Amino acid sequence: MIQSTTSKPVRIGTRRSKLAIVQAEGIRDQLKKLNPSLSIEIETLHTAGDRDKVTALPEINAKSLWTTELEEKLTSGELDIIVHCLKDMPTKIPETCEIAAIPPRDDPRDALIVQSCLPFKTLRDLHEGAVVGTSSVRRSAQLSRLYPHLRFANLRGNVETRLAKVDNPDSEYTCMIMSAAGLERLGLDPRIDQYLGSKDGGIFHAVGQGALGLEIRKGDVEMQKLLEQLGDRKSTLACLAERELLRTLEGGCSVPIGVETEWVRSDELKMAAIVVSLDGSESVEDTIVTKIENYDEAGKLGRDMAASLISGGAEAILKAITTNRPSKD
Repeated sequence: MIQSTTSKPVRIGTRRSKLAIVQAEGIRDQLKKLNPSLSIEIETLHTAGDRDKVTALPEINAKSLWTTELEEKLTSGELDIIVHCLKDMPTKIPETCEIAAIPPRDDPRDALIVQSCLPFKTLRDLHEGAVVGTSSVRRSAQLSRLYPHLRFANLRGNVETRLAKVDNPDSEYTCMIMSAAGLERLGLDPRIDQYLGSKDGGIFHAVGQGALGLEIRKGDVEMQKLLEQLGDRKSTLACLAERELLRTLEGGCSVPIGVETEWVRSDELKMAAIVVSLDGSESVEDTIVTKIENYDEAGKLGRDMAASLISGGAEAILKAITTNRPSKD
């Protein structure tokens, strides 16, 4: 049990969506269970990514849509902890901040949700020209490669908004794809028609997907000790390897880089990764299995995977995507 050295409450910051609040409340409840005397408050904020729910992510071309404003409050001392979906965190965070802990990871896979009035249950069931709602180029690029008969349309907003749009009989969407973990945290897993891991006829997930990142001010020893109680070693090592892969390739949420990591033994991590062109016509993928016992070895795995993908042609694919992206004048 950690005793606070001040009488001030611990202030947790998060986005204002229902999912973000549920996640922050989960961290609060875990901390309170371990430290009953601790006073904890949650502060919510509409970030830039929340305010613009229409523009497609590739057109925004920003890597910090959901983090910058919260990090400013963290740095200024208005917040003590930020609870992020780790997949939304840029691999380069401000020098004034650091990730204090990554709790046990939930299901990292994507999930298919079909319009409630339709009978389809898998991607293979979808008819020619069926419209998949997603704002992720990682998802659309991989699915274009596997299911070229499908079409894709931008779909943004919180989980409830997206579900309502898909379920509207007059909408263009046949289905949508989003993180399985997000649906499960909201108790909406009965809506999942198909889990979409690469072994399930689906796709590689986003870096850090299914995990939470707990961010603090750099050097805040008290918060570091508090959050160490929630960290999970295997989830942390796997996610750090994934983030190092992304950092080395210099990709973001609008670049089609997918990954999967799996502990095949207690100290042996398997990483599979893929880079896909936007239309799905070109791809490079590889798998590495290696012994991982510390942060340095996790980082090396990510860099080794990036080097392998680059040697296979990933650099040319990513360069073409960056060159052809619309400018923001």
